[in-house]
Amino acid sequence: MLDFTQHSIGTERAVLVCVKLGNDPEQWPVQESLQELASLARTAGAIVVDTCYQQRRKPDTATFIGKGKVEELKALRHEQPYDLVIFDNDLTPSQQRNLEERLDVKVLDRTALILDIFATRAQTTEGKLQVEMAQLTYLLPRLSTLWVEFSRLGAGIGTRGPGETQIEADRRLIRQRLSHLRSRLETVRARRARQRERRTVNDVPVASLVGYTNSGKSTLLNAVTQAGVLAEDKLFATLDPTTRRVKLANGLEVVFSDTVGFIRHLPPTLIAAFRATLEEILAADLLLHVVDVSHPQCERQVAAVYETLADLGIEDKPVITVLNKIDQLEGLAPNPADYPNPVFISAREGDGLDTLLETVANTLNAQLSVDVQVRIPYQEGRLVSLFHQRGSIRREQHRPDGTVIEGTLPRKYWPALRPYAIGST
Repeated sequence: MLDFTQHSIGTERAVLVCVKLGNDPEQWPVQESLQELASLARTAGAIVVDTCYQQRRKPDTATFIGKGKVEELKALRHEQPYDLVIFDNDLTPSQQRNLEERLDVKVLDRTALILDIFATRAQTTEGKLQVEMAQLTYLLPRLSTLWVEFSRLGAGIGTRGPGETQIEADRRLIRQRLSHLRSRLETVRARRARQRERRTVNDVPVASLVGYTNSGKSTLLNAVTQAGVLAEDKLFATLDPTTRRVKLANGLEVVFSDTVGFIRHLPPTLIAAFRATLEEILAADLLLHVVDVSHPQCERQVAAVYETLADLGIEDKPVITVLNKIDQLEGLAPNPADYPNPVFISAREGDGLDTLLETVANTLNAQLSVDVQVRIPYQEGRLVSLFHQRGSIRREQHRPDGTVIEGTLPRKYWPALRPYAIGST
């Protein structure tokens, strides 16, 4: 098994590089991009000693940044010693190799940095499998940058012939390991599917927490369910999914599910590796989009979350926008009209949680239930029992031609009762 520690950051001294390409108005401001990259680097354990910025129409094919900027980085090393350069952009394997040769230090791109953080955050077996799969998928095309000697061929009798180069052997080992990981993750995926089926059979709706990393999802889950999930002021403080069941004031039981936080340009390798986890969002009845309203790039973070949801094919689910951290808000609050079903809260202080849970209950009732009025013949007493067990009855009368019931019923049971309808909404 190949080790990925060559990408581990530890306590290295890092210089951050941000390259803005073209003139896209949707791009984050340079300082905000560098601040987020610095937060990622510190989360991984690096010491940020300096930053570097360049505006380019398109990346240099060899080194992403121009020759002048490469020389500037080399000169900076004499003034501010560093042993790591982290790019806010994604580099090709050849660009990474060329930069390492010319700067004589380790070079990481944004994806490698996020993978390193995920590797330190994964606690469960499932999380570790998903991270390893993402790491190896990222590593495979970069093997040529990690070995100077590519061949095991020696001299003399028994060593002549084509043989197998070192890099070919390692690629074969990685592909074999990836195949094994995919098989194990398919088992995880099947287990999660069975769990979702049981929740469906038991009529337990799922409210999935989604949001930009460090928006307060874990803090909210703890506040609502006393889940005891780690909640820190760090990017990707928690990684492994957590589900907890809560009984709302109206008697409805709901499973709250916390998922990995999103971030702009979430690496595709992570989305693929975490498919089993992210399918929890696909199966959710309701999304709670947790937004950090105190963040200066709040609107761009919201856009990044919706972009990721669209990439996952999730665009038609009911959403409650949980506008969190109002206790840290400076200046004007965001306009609630700009968000679907907005609720202002402070998960840390507990403000607005009752309103949020009431909104969850009302939204799920509207989404999952139907108001009905039925006249059930006495020979179909099993349907009356079904209504008592699964529905909410407002009025019940026993008449000569059957039992008349008015109430609310989960939509999945409505087809069985539809033949006896005398009114519905």
